[in-house]
Amino acid sequence: MRILACVLSAAAIFVAPTNPAHAQGGYPTRPIQLVVPVPPGGAADFLARTVGAKLADALGQSVVILNRGGAGGTIATASVAQAAPDGYTLLLNSITTHGIGPHLYGNLPYDPVKDFVPIGLVAKLPLIMTVNSSVPAKSVAEVIALAKAQPGALAFASSGNGGAPHLAGELFRRVTGTELLHVPYRGSGPAVVDVVAGRIAIMFDAVPALLPFITADKLRVLAAASSERNRLLPDIATFAELGYRGMDISLWYGLIAPAGTPQPIVQRLNAELGKVLDMADVRESLAKQGADAAGGSAEAFAAFMREESARWGEVVKQAGIKAE
Repeated sequence: MRILACVLSAAAIFVAPTNPAHAQGGYPTRPIQLVVPVPPGGAADFLARTVGAKLADALGQSVVILNRGGAGGTIATASVAQAAPDGYTLLLNSITTHGIGPHLYGNLPYDPVKDFVPIGLVAKLPLIMTVNSSVPAKSVAEVIALAKAQPGALAFASSGNGGAPHLAGELFRRVTGTELLHVPYRGSGPAVVDVVAGRIAIMFDAVPALLPFITADKLRVLAAASSERNRLLPDIATFAELGYRGMDISLWYGLIAPAGTPQPIVQRLNAELGKVLDMADVRESLAKQGADAAGGSAEAFAAFMREESARWGEVVKQAGIKAE
């Protein structure tokens, strides 16, 4: 999903603090590395750089953004799991690395629970359901009717096998009792192209990847896959409002550290993250990209990840999804 207007070319950058104040309690005394499990550009990278800049100000030390894409985020995640638990190497984790991914890969080089300590939930990007404008269905109910009339004839595109947009389609099938054909692509970009061209009927994704085509009347929005209406599309009802419970799915991103990281450091990072996410300019910046700032305690984030893992593990198992 392309959120930034242009892709940053550097694999790693320094986010230097503009506040000269030194951090209290001796931590941190040197730059912090924030590992992002995707290449530069996109939602995760945008969030890392936005939050990283503010954390640098708050902590009085530079935050180095290190992009390490590949293998569904497992390369970056493994590197952080093996890093020293001293608070100087953090990971921007996600629904992919700690919700869906652990159920797709049989031999992960890390334990997604035991090898990490949660710091806090950063943000959520709720998904929406869209169809090509030429599809005769004008509502979710009409899509269901079409799908049931011709089982397997309607196809939905996704950004890749096992990703959140794919799981959204699988969840839709499960909730509505329909049969849809899944067509995976290598990223949201090429998937959207084929949906806009009419080669694929349906797509679930976050708003930023789809909004230009929605405003151009090339895609029709049918529902928001979130508990509340999407802030960028306030006139679109949620699945729950339409009577379809359980269709609540968002891309989410959080901050975690290697297991064994001292609790005072975790508490400091959680407190500063909370302050950053409460800043009006940060919330506004995230909102413009369709993201909802989160926050909360480390314990609440741990519980959230357990729930997400259990939920998507069941969907992956029932759908028989395998890693590519």
